[in-house]
Amino acid sequence: MKILVTGGTGFLGSHVCELFRDKGWEVVAYDNLTKFEYNRAGFKDEVRDYNLKFLDSIGVLTIIDDIRNLKMLRKAMNGSDLVAHCAAQPAMTIAIEDPQLDLEVNVQGTLNVLEACRDKKTPVVNCSTIHLYGNGLNKWLNDKNKTHLRYEYGTAISEDFYPLLSGTLSPLHASKRAAELYVQTYADTYNIPTTNFRLTGIYGQRQFGGEDHGWVANFTIRTLFNKPIKIFGTDKQVRDILYVKDAARAFFDWYKHGCPSGTFNIGGGEKTAISIREVLDLLEEMTGKKSTIEMLPKRHGDLWWFVSDYTKAEQAFGWHPSVVPSLGLVPLIDWIQQERKLFE
Repeated sequence: MKILVTGGTGFLGSHVCELFRDKGWEVVAYDNLTKFEYNRAGFKDEVRDYNLKFLDSIGVLTIIDDIRNLKMLRKAMNGSDLVAHCAAQPAMTIAIEDPQLDLEVNVQGTLNVLEACRDKKTPVVNCSTIHLYGNGLNKWLNDKNKTHLRYEYGTAISEDFYPLLSGTLSPLHASKRAAELYVQTYADTYNIPTTNFRLTGIYGQRQFGGEDHGWVANFTIRTLFNKPIKIFGTDKQVRDILYVKDAARAFFDWYKHGCPSGTFNIGGGEKTAISIREVLDLLEEMTGKKSTIEMLPKRHGDLWWFVSDYTKAEQAFGWHPSVVPSLGLVPLIDWIQQERKLFE
């Protein structure tokens, strides 16, 4: 069995590669190895090759090219039984600054992946986002006294619970939704087994988090190295954060259960729902270091509250998360301390 993982040297992609390699699959990563996000976050140049070297150490071949190159994608796809499409432009801030890049990567790139899979009808998992539910949910955060909103609101969001793209939109909303529609179109028109995974905030080891993307890792790195943390709007923002190995397992479970088409929330659910303030408190308790906080105005397009209802995924292919934040933060902290030379 063979899987192609686009964005394979990225955070989630590398864990998908690792899991399928552990299952005995032939694994090929496809990545353009761009340094843009890493440099923007202030990381050292060697950080870009960290996951590449890890994949090489476990026997994963990496093809260095761009998903906007359809010809090379077709070659890389040869013989694949599954494609995990993890390559993306994931950051709201970057999408606002460069909407052309956002469209090319998230829409044209996804269309290229689907085209490369069309002839052989290769199953495709597309990584989407819970941001598509829109930031209209922010209205529940207007009361600044709501420190534990999830208990007061009390309802996880299902795939059909809330109207999509409510509130204030950004180019990222448009590109990720367009990609979802193309995935659905290729299932309906060309009979390709496809799915959209609407992923919530993923965290874990091998994540080089910055202010634009990967906030749990960013907060952990900055806490451990006594660097100030920027919080935009309020520290009461809530997410059902998802440990990365739980996220990676969803790809395998989906394939193992016959590749059911549709759109699925892949999130931590109510048991992993946690506010920014609670994450900071956990980090202080676990590391003995108190974070330095800089409060800044809210950002355009941010979603302040979300908790996933993953019942549909559980019923369709048996997936559910298992790691709560107090356990998932442990390997992240250990990894950062082990690789401290990359962050100092």
